[in-house]
Amino acid sequence: MAISVEKQLCIFSGSANPALAQEIAAFLDLPLGEAVLGRFRDGEISVRIQKSVRGAEVFLVQPTCSPHNDNLMELLIMTDACKRASARSVATVIPYYGYARQDRKAAPRDPITAKLVANLLMAAGADRVLTMDLHAPQIQGFFDIPVDNLTAMPLLANYFQQKQLEDIVVVSPDAGGVARARQLSQRLQAPLAIVDKRRPMPNISEVMHIIGEVQGKTAILVDDIIDTGGTLTEAAQALVKEGVKDVYACGTHAVFSPPCLERLAKAPIKEVVVTNTIPARDGLPDNVRVLSVAPVFGEAIRRIFHDESVSVLFD
Repeated sequence: MAISVEKQLCIFSGSANPALAQEIAAFLDLPLGEAVLGRFRDGEISVRIQKSVRGAEVFLVQPTCSPHNDNLMELLIMTDACKRASARSVATVIPYYGYARQDRKAAPRDPITAKLVANLLMAAGADRVLTMDLHAPQIQGFFDIPVDNLTAMPLLANYFQQKQLEDIVVVSPDAGGVARARQLSQRLQAPLAIVDKRRPMPNISEVMHIIGEVQGKTAILVDDIIDTGGTLTEAAQALVKEGVKDVYACGTHAVFSPPCLERLAKAPIKEVVVTNTIPARDGLPDNVRVLSVAPVFGEAIRRIFHDESVSVLFD
């Protein structure tokens, strides 16, 4: 008797960003799988997957944003639960990969937390990782499983193209973000400028000078993570002093640690465009716009499930 085996696709969400997971499931025209997430009285995380995943290709949506440790542990436990329930494969969809900013030993006795998290995910049983705009692309090499590092650049570029801004210059707020800014400048067919800064300590930056022609232009600052907002606001102020007409800013991950929102509200920035890799906070300033990355992740999941190329999403 012939046995027909059909693949099954299941999507589950942790508690970090259920709204994004629901959008991804809706894009794929699938129900979001039920999972009961709770706590024991002593604070330990409890997970129970409510539907059978035997033989299924499972995608777990969970950014490891704040509270980082809880969200990471929840993802590890959900991965372990699905593997022990005989899922065919488990892909961890991590729109924001926490602990990525410590990706090398910058000083003696520094940890490499990005590699530590990679080890934990693989030890829990993850077969694949989907993420977006890793702080350092080489983090992909920390894994011995496939990693799809998607990008929000096409989404951001399309948004600014629709605004039909004139005389644009794309600006990297520091030397480390030049490659990222170049991607946006190529998509917008605009020149590139760089803000030369130094960082005397974490979360504190000082602008030295600006490399490139910016006077009289509309500047678009681009970064991957907007944390305390110091880098963007100082760069915006420096650009205004250099005679920039208008300043826009964009970033993939809206971490928005205090006092970021207060800084953005007061900064000479007409609009700050971010995505929902991290759930949007309440009380965002009027100049902050949030774009959804659900179609990007949804299409990537669809292509992976059907064994199609994902590279088209980078075009």
